[in-house]
Amino acid sequence: MAIRIAIESTDREELDKTRDTLNSVLPNSDAIAFGAFAADTAPISNSFPIKGGEFDLDQPTAGFASTPKAIEDIRQGKIVMVADDEDGENEGDLILAAEKATPEAMAFIVKYGTRIVCVSMKEGDLERLQLPLMASDRENEEKPWTTYAMTVGNDNFGSTSRDSKSEDFNRLGHIFPLKYRKGGVLKRAGHTEASVDLAMLAGMEPVAVLCEVVDDEGSMARLPKLHKFAQRENLKIVSIADLIRHRWKREKLVEHAAAARLPAMWGPFIAHCHRSIQDGNEVHSECLTGDTFGSARCDCGNRLALAMQQIEAAGRGVLVYVQGHEGRGIGLGHKLRASNLQDDGRDAVEANMLCDLGVKTMKLMMNNPSKYVGLKGYGLAIAGGVPLVTPITKENKRYLETKRS
Repeated sequence: MAIRIAIESTDREELDKTRDTLNSVLPNSDAIAFGAFAADTAPISNSFPIKGGEFDLDQPTAGFASTPKAIEDIRQGKIVMVADDEDGENEGDLILAAEKATPEAMAFIVKYGTRIVCVSMKEGDLERLQLPLMASDRENEEKPWTTYAMTVGNDNFGSTSRDSKSEDFNRLGHIFPLKYRKGGVLKRAGHTEASVDLAMLAGMEPVAVLCEVVDDEGSMARLPKLHKFAQRENLKIVSIADLIRHRWKREKLVEHAAAARLPAMWGPFIAHCHRSIQDGNEVHSECLTGDTFGSARCDCGNRLALAMQQIEAAGRGVLVYVQGHEGRGIGLGHKLRASNLQDDGRDAVEANMLCDLGVKTMKLMMNNPSKYVGLKGYGLAIAGGVPLVTPITKENKRYLETKRS
């Protein structure tokens, strides 16, 4: 479980000393030799450059319906389609809340699907119905793919409700129960988790029917065929990525664990410790070598110290410090493998921490436009930016060049 620390200044004066602090920062001798400051140096900004709802997390991916509209269709007993984006498996599943299943709806699903009908549910329901997994829990948890339970032969999907019993189901049938992973799409971005999440968001039992869509040739239908099919059949098609963002924006992802006074060389602070509620939401900010051991090969320690100094000079502010750093100089290949959704998840957790501390409006001490965008999506007002000016040295030059790329 990831631990996050927010360090808050205890002084409550107005933000009127920051510029003086910045003006007092002078380059060291190595920096003078290079004649430049860090690449992200920029003047103080008193306005947020991004206008309107351009980066609203509720804005659906192009070509997809909004998640709230899909939830409403599920609530009304309609079928919706859930699809990966083009970077994923790129498949689509027809999904229906199990308690709303009718013969007509099932006939439609079988007609346009693979005819392998699955029912997704929580682990507790599988245990109550005495439906063992086809593979061990440990093996399933170590793999990212779908977790199947023993097949059953009951077509009454509504009987998977809390009143159902094990004897209501014939063992070894044509229906494939699937295990929903705790945490849903925030834990595993799969159709199983998406189907149950949609059912729960619609106020239904956490049980859903799903079946993969096939094309006219019997092969797995992919985008853009899925869009054409959804338009032809008047179905809402929603992206798993959009569902993840929908949950990020509305759910609490961290809880406050502890707080303590932290007298520091820059002044008095309070350290707040937050704990991640959802395992798997890893956020990376810590730099052990730079922050603790003062490595000259990066600017992390200098930026941390300067941030604390500026917050104390301003009289108030919050520094969010998160354990676990992936390393900047790991090469382009590893950087490209990092998921964009992970970046969004980092914003979600940081936004949760700031909201928990009562922060509503802020100036960010960075010049990363993506961070402005990410936090704005969670209802936090960004009044502008305050740069952290750190010098380029012969030791950290390569690190900063990698950081820029």
